[in-house]
Amino acid sequence: MTRKQKSAIEVTIIYLILALMAIIIGYPLLWTVGVSLNEGTSMFSASVIPDNPSLEHYLWLFTDPSSDYLIWYKNSLIVAVVNSVVSVALTAFVAYAFSRYRFVGRKYGLYAFLLLQMFPSLMAMVAIYVLLNMIGLFDSLIGLMLVYIGGQIPFNAWLVKGYFDTLPRELDEAAKMDGAGHFGIFFRIILPLAKPILAVVALFNFMAPFMDFLLPRIILRDPENFTLALGLFNFINQQFGSNFTRFAAGAILIALPIALVFLFLQKWLIGGLTAGGTKG
Repeated sequence: MTRKQKSAIEVTIIYLILALMAIIIGYPLLWTVGVSLNEGTSMFSASVIPDNPSLEHYLWLFTDPSSDYLIWYKNSLIVAVVNSVVSVALTAFVAYAFSRYRFVGRKYGLYAFLLLQMFPSLMAMVAIYVLLNMIGLFDSLIGLMLVYIGGQIPFNAWLVKGYFDTLPRELDEAAKMDGAGHFGIFFRIILPLAKPILAVVALFNFMAPFMDFLLPRIILRDPENFTLALGLFNFINQQFGSNFTRFAAGAILIALPIALVFLFLQKWLIGGLTAGGTKG
């Protein structure tokens, strides 16, 4: 077999794997879109390609007085934006300190970050429940945001630190010679160069409140405070029984803000997704 034939076979296998992955990923999405356009409420009578496609379920979400969907959407957006912005700011400061400075406890601090990532977040749920009760933030969006922000610092800081380590220290030294202080170096030199990894952190932290169900389920009780994941669960589990078509319509709309943020950050995401783990 010639080299050209081997190359053709390898390319064919790669395309077959990509096509298989596209089917695995795309079929559930296509099914959800189809269900959301079907008439009625049952998932079993729905089809991927509806006979009479209708937008009635989408209109119901935004116009019916009994629907709390807009409230859930607003809550999710607030939590997502605050979580993303604050997490990026805190992560950048923490990662810069661990990357550029040598201080007592630095080594064990990094070990603590690694250790915290070894345990599933489910183990901390009881402690989170008790803590939020003690400080009066149970069943509140502020308490939920604090848990998200604090819980993601170890992973994000380790990821961003790895990226900061790849930036030459000669840049810091050159800036110092020009009279820049620590904050000047951080804001004028490091942050502009770290946009790719910070974009990754911003996207992941923005997505989390839309996707997470377990944490809001434990913390939130009032339907006025529900996020979309929790609200849509109760949407079919309690209030509306088996109304899967409206559930599908609500689930599809979750993708809109995430897609917009992804499009806004895409020019930095490709480099940032691979750069954070190149150096520890």
